[in-house]
Formats: sequence, structure tokens, C-alpha cells
Amino acid sequence: MSLISHVRKRIILNRFVSVIDLSLNVNNSITTESFIHSNSSNLKLSKQIKTENYQQNVEKYSPAAPLRSLKKKSSNDNYATEFIDYKYVHVQGGKGGDGMICFLQLWSNPQAGPSGGDGGHGGHVIFEASKNTKSLNHIKSKYTGEQGENGMRKDMFGKNAQHMIISVPIGTLVKNAQTGQIVADLYCDQMKFLAAKGGSGGKGNHYFLSNKNRHPNVAEIGAQGENNKWILEMKIIAHAGLVGFPNAGKSTLLSALSRARPKVASYPFTTLKPSVGIVQYEDMEQLSIADLPGIIPEAHCNKGLGLDFLKHIERCVCLFFVIDMSVDNPFEQLRILMNELDLYKSELLQKPITIIANKMDMDDSHMKLKIFQKNLDTNNLSHLKVIPVSGKYGNNLTELLIHFRELYDSQNLNNQNNDE
Repeated sequence: MSLISHVRKRIILNRFVSVIDLSLNVNNSITTESFIHSNSSNLKLSKQIKTENYQQNVEKYSPAAPLRSLKKKSSNDNYATEFIDYKYVHVQGGKGGDGMICFLQLWSNPQAGPSGGDGGHGGHVIFEASKNTKSLNHIKSKYTGEQGENGMRKDMFGKNAQHMIISVPIGTLVKNAQTGQIVADLYCDQMKFLAAKGGSGGKGNHYFLSNKNRHPNVAEIGAQGENNKWILEMKIIAHAGLVGFPNAGKSTLLSALSRARPKVASYPFTTLKPSVGIVQYEDMEQLSIADLPGIIPEAHCNKGLGLDFLKHIERCVCLFFVIDMSVDNPFEQLRILMNELDLYKSELLQKPITIIANKMDMDDSHMKLKIFQKNLDTNNLSHLKVIPVSGKYGNNLTELLIHFRELYDSQNLNNQNNDE
């Protein structure tokens, strides 16, 4: 009786399981069909959304002017870091590793002789010119080379230290801090100057083994590295320098041309030290523009910022004279600027010069520009190119950037011809 009941229960259980399987298969077929249908509609919607987003991104991020960078300027109120073109540096080479005092002990010969290894050499400190470095802001006041590793047992020498390479801009002059004499001119990319030599490693006691002394108990300590003091000075700080009177709009123009954020204010002598901005073109060529401190009459006699300002002009490849078109007599500004440069060093006027007529958004600026150009003709200065712009509103900056690139390319071509 128990066997029959057990068989009945087994049959009922199998029927119940088969019913559950059928219901699950039906549900799965329904859900898969609905899933395929919903997925096809979702794919169509997602494709439409992607194309719409792509069109919005193209409209939003496509460059209005091909010469300007796509990266937005920083929204914080911090001004640009100070541009440093002169640095006093104290460098010391790495100390050499000490030699080891050790004696080899073997199972058959407990006094097998000295086995102390030599110490490794200390690392040098090297200045290397790099095209990716634009200023001396990152240069510290003191550098110390890496120390060599000490000698080890079983005649194993210590590891030599890695050399410390400090990148400096191309065109950096290295001067002796005591005499002021120029000892190196790093005028091309990857050119190196040994600023401080690392100390040599000390000898281990195996070096002192001789017929008279079979068990030397002496070793050398590593030598100290060279200790030198140098002055780093940039010979060329920018491809172009903005030259003009105080409050002529040079800082505003620099911030419009590049991502630099020099201090801008309505009072004169806002710029006390050069600020350098980088202009990047479509072919990834990067050119630098320097906002130089303002010049005043008798600057060559060290009035105002005086000789410090004129020193910066000397280290720019070409000059952009920024003339304020809102003043009564703009040509007088140009005359004073050229006169001051001529009195300081007449060779400066041999550089490529371009006149930027700034503040063309002001009243009567167009009429003053016509008078300015007539004065150029009467004073035999008609060969100077005049580009009217508005640094405040960014008007006509594309023409200025194209002219800047043409100047740079022609300068490179002349340099190549001179080298040949």
C-alpha cells in the first residue's frame, strides 16, 4: 500500500513540473518578443538622440576663428604667474658612494682576502635647452645631485646615481655668478651644459690589497660633488614684444590673443614685469607674445622703469608698437617710442616692426587713424604695416595673427638661408 501511494505521488509531481515548464516557456516567448520590439524602438530613438547631440556639439564647439584655441579661459580671478627671465641658481653634484670594508669567508678558507666593493659615482647636474620650456618660473634656487650607492660585499660595486637634468628655455645664457662672464649659450634644442659634476665613488678595501698588506682594513669615502653658482638669463623671451605707452591696452590685447591673464586696470604702470602668452595655430605651431612694461619719455635715462624695460625689448625677435588711438595725437606716441629705442640702442629699430592701432572702438578713432597714416607718409615711415584692432572687443585680431605667423615664417626662412 505504501509503494502504490509513493508511485501516485511521483506521477502527480511529474505532471505538476511539466505544467510549470510549459507556462515558463510561454512567458519567455512573450517577454523576448516584447524585448526585441522595445529594443528596436530604443535603438532608433538612441540613434536620433546621438545625431542631435552631435549636431549640437558641432554647433557649440566649432571654432569661430581658425586661429584661436578651442580651450576656454580659466574663470578664476587669479592673474597669470609672474614671468621670470633671470634666476640665481646654486647647484651641487651628487656625493659618491663610500667604499666597503669586508673580508671574504669561505668554508675552506676563512681568511680569503678583502672583498669590499667600490662606491658608485654621484650624479651630475645638467642644464638642457628644451623647446617645450618657455620661462624660468620652474627653476628652484638650489639643486643637489643624487648620491651614489655604497659598495657591497663580495666585490660588488655600488650603483652609479642618475644624472639630474634641468630643462631651460632655448636661448638661455649661463653666467658665472661671481664674475658675470658668459660660460654657455644654449641656443638650440637639447643642448646641454654640465652645471655641477658628481663626486667619484670611494674605493673598497679590495683595491688596497698588495704583497705587503694582505688584509687591508681601509676604504675610501665617496668624494663630494662640485659646488657651483650660476646665473641663468633668457636671451630671447618671446617671438614678439608689445611695446607702447602705459595704459595703451597692451595687457588687454595679450589676454585677447592668448590664454594669458595679465593684470588689467585703468591706471598706468599696471605691468611691472613681462607677461608672456602663447598663441597656438592650427598646425600646432606655438608662438609667444610678451606684454612689456610701459615706456615714457627719457626712459633711456632710466626714468620710469627705464633700462629694465629696454632690456626686455632687446630680447624679442620682432616688435609690435601698440598705439592708443583714443589720445589726441597718436603719432606723437610712435615718435617718442622710436626715439627712445634709437637713443638706447639703434640696432633695436632694425628688428621687424609692426604698428597696432589699438582702441579702434573709441569715438573718432577712424578719423585719427587716417591722420596717423598721413603722418607716416610725410615722415618716410609708410613701409611700416598698420593693423587697426580693438583688444577690448577682439576686432580684427585674425589679421594680426596671420601677419604674426607670416613674420615668423619669413624670419625662419632667413635664418635657414644664413646658415646655408
